[in-house]
Amino acid sequence: MQKGLTKLITTSVLTAMLCSCGGGSSSGSIGSGTSGGSNPTPTPVPAAPPTATQAARFLGQATFGVTTPDINNVVANGYSGWIDAQFAVPQKLHRNYMDSISATLPANTTLNQNQFFESFWQQAVTGDDQLRQRVTYALSQIYVVSFQDSTVSNFPRGVASYYDTLASNAFGNFRNLLEAVSLHPMMGIYLTSLRNQKESGTRVPDENYAREVMQLLTIGLVQLNQDGSPKISNGKAIESYTSADITGMAKVFTGWSWAGADKTDTRFFGGTPDPDRDWKPMQSYPKFHSTSDKNFLGVTIPAQTAANPEASLKIALDRLYNHENTGPFIGKQLIQRLVTSNPSPAYVSRVAAAFANNGQGVRGDMKAVIKAVLLDTEARTDLDGNNIIAGKLREPVVRLANWMRSFGAKSASTRFLMSNLDDPLSALGQTPMRSPSVFNFYRPGYVPPNTSIAALSLVAPEFQITGETSVVGYLNFMRDVIPNGTGSSRDVKADYTNLVALADTPDKLLDQISLLLTANQMSATLRNQILTAVNSVAIPTNSTTNADAARKNRVYLSIFLTMASPEYLTQK
Repeated sequence: MQKGLTKLITTSVLTAMLCSCGGGSSSGSIGSGTSGGSNPTPTPVPAAPPTATQAARFLGQATFGVTTPDINNVVANGYSGWIDAQFAVPQKLHRNYMDSISATLPANTTLNQNQFFESFWQQAVTGDDQLRQRVTYALSQIYVVSFQDSTVSNFPRGVASYYDTLASNAFGNFRNLLEAVSLHPMMGIYLTSLRNQKESGTRVPDENYAREVMQLLTIGLVQLNQDGSPKISNGKAIESYTSADITGMAKVFTGWSWAGADKTDTRFFGGTPDPDRDWKPMQSYPKFHSTSDKNFLGVTIPAQTAANPEASLKIALDRLYNHENTGPFIGKQLIQRLVTSNPSPAYVSRVAAAFANNGQGVRGDMKAVIKAVLLDTEARTDLDGNNIIAGKLREPVVRLANWMRSFGAKSASTRFLMSNLDDPLSALGQTPMRSPSVFNFYRPGYVPPNTSIAALSLVAPEFQITGETSVVGYLNFMRDVIPNGTGSSRDVKADYTNLVALADTPDKLLDQISLLLTANQMSATLRNQILTAVNSVAIPTNSTTNADAARKNRVYLSIFLTMASPEYLTQK
C-alpha cells in the first residue's frame, strides 16, 4: 500500500466521520429539557432469531471484535441467550498473570506497565468472556485509575488487580462495585484518599475522592430526571451537591490506608508494607478517622456513629447508591460506551428503570442494566427501519482490538507483547489504563466545536481525542500493522488464510470483511471504491510466489480501506 494513500484520505475521513456521527435525530442531545415523565416502556426486541448481519452489529457493541463463530453463536441462541451464557463464563485474573511473570523475572527486576498491557490484550482478544471484557473496559473509563499518575505507575500489579475488581463486579451489584472501587488502594492513591487524615488544627481532610465519587462515579453535577435530563429551577439546572456536601463526605474517607496485619501508625503511613498491599482493600485506622458529625446530601452521621469508619462508609455509599441520579447517570454512560453517544431520553429512562428495579425488587443489578442497554429497541432496531440511532465513534483501542479479533490475531510468544500506544502520530493515541486525567480520555458530554454535531446539539465524546494528527497516526499505524503485525518484534500477527482464499473473487472477499467490520453497513459507493482498488491489484499467472503476494495485498488493501472508512469508524 502506498504511503501517499494515507495523506490522500485523511481529510475526507475526518470530515466524513463528523457528518456520519452527526446524523440522526437530536432527541438525545444534552439539555433537551425532556421531563422525567417520558415513557420508559421499550418496544420488545423481535423474537425471531437474528440474522448474521444483526448478530454482527450486536457483537460490535458487546465484544472487542466480531468473529464468525460468535456470529453463529448469536444466530443460534439469540441475543438474550448469548448474554446469559456470557454471564456464566468465569473470570480470569490479570493479577495472576502478573504474578506468573514476576516469578520468572531476573533478580532485581520488577514488574512494569507492559505486563499489564500484555494481559489486557490477551484477554481482550482471546478471552471467552467477551461481554465481561467490553463492559469492564467501559467501567474503567468511568472509574478511572491511570498509570500516568507517577505513584500509581509504581504498582503495576495493583493496577491489574484494580482492573480485576471492575471485572469481578461488572455482573454483580452496583453497590458492591462502588465499595470495591472506593476501598481499592490504587483508587486510594490516584484520588488521594489513602492516608487521608481527620481534621486537626489547621489541617482539613483531603476532599479529592469525596468530590469525584459524587461528580464522576455516581450522581454527577446536576440533579437528573430518570431520563437523564437535568432538573430545572428558575431556568437553571439544579446542582446535585454543594461544597458543604464535599466537606462532609471527605470526613468519611479519613482513616483509610494500606492493608496489613496491624493498624500501627507506621503501617498507616506506608511502613512495614504487606507484600499484597497493592491489591488488598484498604483497611480502617480509627485513630486517623474523623469522629465529628458528617453532613452530606441530606444525611447526618452523628458523632457516636461517625467514630466507626466502617459505619460511616456504609452510610455514605448507601446514600450515593440510592440517590435518584445514580441510575440515569451511570446508565447513560454505559449506553454511550457500548451503543450510541446520543441515546434518546426514553432509552436512558428504560436503563435507569432497570437499575432501580431488575424486575424482582433488586436495585443496582448490573446484569439487568447490561441487558437493558444491549437489548433496548434503540440498540437492536435495524438501521433501515424508522428508528435510526446516531451511533458512536469507535475509539482507537477498540479499533485495534477489532482487527485482532476479527482476523484471528495470534501472539508468537503467546504473551501479546504490547506496550504503550500513547503517541497519536506513530501509534493509537490511546493506551488502556493510561487516561491523561480522572476525566478519562474524553468527557461524556464533549461537543466538537464548529461541527455539524454541535449544530445539532449532539455530543461525540471520542472526538475529544480525534483530530488531523490522530487520524494520520491511526492510518499510518494500521497501514503498517495490517500486513506486518504489531507489538514487540511483530509479536502479534493476523491470520488471513481464509481471506486469501477469497482474494480471486473480490466480491466475496469484501462480503466477509464488510460483515466482520461494518455489520454489512458498507455503502454501495464505498464498496465500489474498494472493489476498484482491489481489482487494480492484478494476480500474475506466471509466478506462484508473485500470485500469492498479490492475493495477500488484495486482502491487506481491503481491510485497510474498510478500517479507514467512516462507515467502519462510526459504530452504528
